[in-house]
Amino acid sequence: MPLNQAIPYGPGCDVIKGVRIPMRDGVRLGADLYVPSGGTEPLPVVMEYIPYRKDEVAPGDRFYGVLPQKGYIVARVDIRGTGASEGTVVDEYVEQEQLDGYDAIEWIASQAWCDGHVNMMGISYGGFTALQVATHRPPHLTSIIPMYFTDDRYTDDCHYRGGHMRQYYDVSFYGNFMIAYNAMPPYPEWNPNWAEIWEEHLASNEPYMLTWLRNQVDGPYWRHGSVGDIADRIACPVMIIGGWRDGYPNPPLRLYEKLQVPKKAIIGPWNHAVPDVAVPGPRIDHLHEVTRWLDHWCKGADTGIMDEPPIAVFMQTHERPDADRLDAAGAWRAEAAWPIAGASERTLHIAADGRLAEAPGERGDDLLEYDARVGVTAGLWSGGLQFGQPGDQRPDEALSAVYTSAILDEPLTILGRATANLAFTTSATVLGFSVSISDVAPDGTSHLVTKGMLNGTRRRSLTDPEPLVPGERTDLQIEVDCAAWRFEAGHRIRVAIANADWPNVWPTPEPATSLLHRGPDGCRITLPEVPHRGSADPPVFVPSPVAMGRHALRTPPPTWNVIHDALTRRATVRIHEEGEERIDATTSVYRDFDLETVVDADRPARATAYGRHSSTIRRTGYETRAVSTVLLEGTATHFHLTIDLEVRVNDMQHHARQWTASIPRELL
Repeated sequence: MPLNQAIPYGPGCDVIKGVRIPMRDGVRLGADLYVPSGGTEPLPVVMEYIPYRKDEVAPGDRFYGVLPQKGYIVARVDIRGTGASEGTVVDEYVEQEQLDGYDAIEWIASQAWCDGHVNMMGISYGGFTALQVATHRPPHLTSIIPMYFTDDRYTDDCHYRGGHMRQYYDVSFYGNFMIAYNAMPPYPEWNPNWAEIWEEHLASNEPYMLTWLRNQVDGPYWRHGSVGDIADRIACPVMIIGGWRDGYPNPPLRLYEKLQVPKKAIIGPWNHAVPDVAVPGPRIDHLHEVTRWLDHWCKGADTGIMDEPPIAVFMQTHERPDADRLDAAGAWRAEAAWPIAGASERTLHIAADGRLAEAPGERGDDLLEYDARVGVTAGLWSGGLQFGQPGDQRPDEALSAVYTSAILDEPLTILGRATANLAFTTSATVLGFSVSISDVAPDGTSHLVTKGMLNGTRRRSLTDPEPLVPGERTDLQIEVDCAAWRFEAGHRIRVAIANADWPNVWPTPEPATSLLHRGPDGCRITLPEVPHRGSADPPVFVPSPVAMGRHALRTPPPTWNVIHDALTRRATVRIHEEGEERIDATTSVYRDFDLETVVDADRPARATAYGRHSSTIRRTGYETRAVSTVLLEGTATHFHLTIDLEVRVNDMQHHARQWTASIPRELL
């Protein structure tokens, strides 16, 4: 191990900077190694494979410090075309990226400092790449630990949901962020050819959004990298970590069921953050569980982890629906298998007078007017954004068709995916339906349990949409997001049906009035009921050692404003977040995000979203800043996209590019 290059990182841990990993075509990926201080013997390696600039890790990150203390090397590798890696990138999860991951694993395994065991672990993009690379079966891939991921890139990712295009997230966060982020320079002290790498990135990298917008239906583009289709190709053990308030609640148990290898799943109440810092809590020391897993598979240690129940989930229950709460009410539950023994279905029907009933009742119709402003209390889709949990649902319910059960005489526990069957006629040819399930407390507060949605034009197929026929009865089946929830006695179950989930998804273009049909073949919801107790003793996790504070108390705090124009039926959502991290004595990184999205309930086709992101490297004597702005405007027939990128060094323009596109709407 090249200890002469080691730089102290934390207690018992050093970092080796600027490692170059050769690919089969000669391109070299940039990597850093986090190693035990003073170590000389070969060790197992945990590889994190992401596009998020390895040289900008702030001191004190537990992942890079704890695992070396436990006898593991962490290799953080920049994906081709990003950060310190050579080459270019025009999209996420391309075939070349997966082959590079294979090559990186095999190169690492061949080094004298590796004992031949290489694992992959990562959150979000790093979870995606762990699964995707695993389908190629690198010989030295010992295990993977994907966290907060998808196994289906069309139905469960940050671009599309239920045949709708997502709105705020890509425009103001991930999609926009990567435009500026991929334009930032490598660090000269770790990359002798930094200028060549930077200019290659600037000249040839492209915004991913251009491709996403041109693939509005499911198909070969989205099937690539959707590991749920090819789960049988994964040959190594898999430890899954997920969260109920994360943007990816469906993939963990869905993929778990398909995997044919040793496997475990831990699903907490968490948003899109690692479990020791996620909200809402309880937060756990997930690295303790990860170390037990790694010790079993890499060192043959008897940690007992594979003797324990394979599935641990946090069962939530009602609490005050505070959008900035730190902890969730509920308790851990363990299961010996999935699907759960003793599971059943409970069907509830919409009925007259806003009732949710055990029996279907008489036939009838309820009016539903499409209001594109519905969705602001459902929370901000969490695929990277750390704040914005659901609040009290009653403001959205006031603009929806709402059905509430009788008071429960005894508790009801659900775990899995509910199904909503809708029967309706509508005046529109393009219209989506959103179904929310909430827990209503005796004081009337309505806490969102889960939600599902589907564009009616995708009722028969996500690949070949077809218009709705105005005035003709349509039947629609919606899979609601996976949830784990206990409705207590004295509470009520509520189902709210609407035609929007703004600003999470883009409004459909046509104003619409619909009739929801009641009766024996009318609208109903089927809940995945399970026994109140799990099939195994509940787990006991080591609590997180990290103390968390509310987002509203950060300095500066993020802002999330919803503005309703009193003179019109227009509404605006504005979001701002910023933060600065000290990387070392001479370097800090500042990032900020802004969004403004506007919708008009009378003219939903004309919705707009504007996002701005800046990334700034501040170093002694100079700073480098990349700013990307994205404007996406809707009309009845098209999306019009404008992207601007500017890179400045000490306020002198170094680089600028623009992209524009007008892309037809495909029935969305």
